[in-house]
Amino acid sequence: MKARIVRPESGMRHVPESCDCFDAQPTRREFIGRTSCALFAALAASGVALDAAHAHPVAIRPISGQGTDHSYPLPSEDGVNIDQDNEVILVRSANHIYAFALACPHENTALRWRQQDQRFQCPRHESKYQPDGTFLSGRATRNMDRFALRRDGQKVVVNLVKLYRSDQQKAEWESAVITL
Repeated sequence: MKARIVRPESGMRHVPESCDCFDAQPTRREFIGRTSCALFAALAASGVALDAAHAHPVAIRPISGQGTDHSYPLPSEDGVNIDQDNEVILVRSANHIYAFALACPHENTALRWRQQDQRFQCPRHESKYQPDGTFLSGRATRNMDRFALRRDGQKVVVNLVKLYRSDQQKAEWESAVITL
């Protein structure tokens, strides 16, 4: 079958001459997107477990907020959840749940989750932290600050006033964890 080159706005495409409906064909970006979705759906349907710790952070909002306490759904799997409005990072990692301040303890820059490295990093001075908030390297001089938290059934209750620094309140910082 002979092909002709068509130059629509999005770029050049090779289209068989017998096809009059070249606009119905997906672009490369659309094809890759559809194929990725189909592959993900096929893996999920086949029962292949995908590592949730490799997922991007999820934006969350509190279920309820009474004064200083804010309740969030208990995470069902490992991952990072961020409440930007209240500047809280909620993490489930290795059967533990932590609530951190969104700000880096060095100069209060919002921390980022680096999916490929499975750690937090400050974009300003590149301080690095493990998922449990432990300092790894960089300009910061301490671990990520943890909020006091407790479990209430299928909810995690975070106290936004009780923020613990590992260098000043070591016992409180270490106990600010829910073990599942």
